[in-house]
Amino acid sequence: MRTFFYTIRQAFLQFGRNFNMSLASIFAITAMLLILSVFFIAALNVNMAAESIKGDYDSIEIYLKDDVEESQAADMIAALQKEDGVADAWFKSKDDAMKEFKTRWGDNGYLLDNLDKNPLPNSIVVQIADLEKADGIAETAAALEGAEDVKYYKNTVDKLLKITRFIQWAAVILMIFLIIVSIVVVSKTIKLTVFNRADEISIMKYVGATNWFIRGPFLVEGIIIGILSAAISVGLTALIYHKLIDLIGDQVFSVLSIPMFPEHFLIYNLSWVFLALGVSIGACGSIISMRKFLNA
Repeated sequence: MRTFFYTIRQAFLQFGRNFNMSLASIFAITAMLLILSVFFIAALNVNMAAESIKGDYDSIEIYLKDDVEESQAADMIAALQKEDGVADAWFKSKDDAMKEFKTRWGDNGYLLDNLDKNPLPNSIVVQIADLEKADGIAETAAALEGAEDVKYYKNTVDKLLKITRFIQWAAVILMIFLIIVSIVVVSKTIKLTVFNRADEISIMKYVGATNWFIRGPFLVEGIIIGILSAAISVGLTALIYHKLIDLIGDQVFSVLSIPMFPEHFLIYNLSWVFLALGVSIGACGSIISMRKFLNA
């Protein structure tokens, strides 16, 4: 326990002695994590939007003309169910469609009660079993007598998936680059501490101090830098994300029927990711510096 408390005490003393360089390391890692958080949040929300629309892509909705009776709609459903690649098809009334809209609008659903009449059309929902045949099914549905329009999001989903993949790859490449830069900055900070304590380290080794006894304070100092950077970056990310949601407003996403990643869930998971990255960067920077300059 005496060695443990000595290591912690020395780490904080070294942090204070090289406060300016330690602060520079903290700023560098914090900036890296903030940039990563932008890509991380963008990737999560774009992916969530893509998954939300993919739910519509798994089904095709055929809007019916106003003069189409339910009996005619039943004939259309029977014809569609015979199509290859169709899992199921069913009728959705305009009243059911309005209920769905109110659900999507959440607490603001009561605003739709002020409408003079229901402007939504009756429709037929076709569940797709084989997505490769979705194009042909959509064309067949559009050609049916009584069909006014077909809602089909294939092109939108394809574009969203491409954007998602691009953001994910960009985040990975940027993360690797910024982690390397941060490790170099931290190693420079620890290197300065090693130079300042060169005589002391030589005496410690001369009197028989083990390599890990010497390494300990430098390793803990790097970890302290990483933890502080992670805490600052998580706090700033939480503040920015909260302000962004307040600025845009939940109503916009409700109207667009596109969900936004929950704030508390995002920040909680981001905290663990940033903590792991911060500690890893700090520890790696310390280890690299010690291996090179302590020969230990």
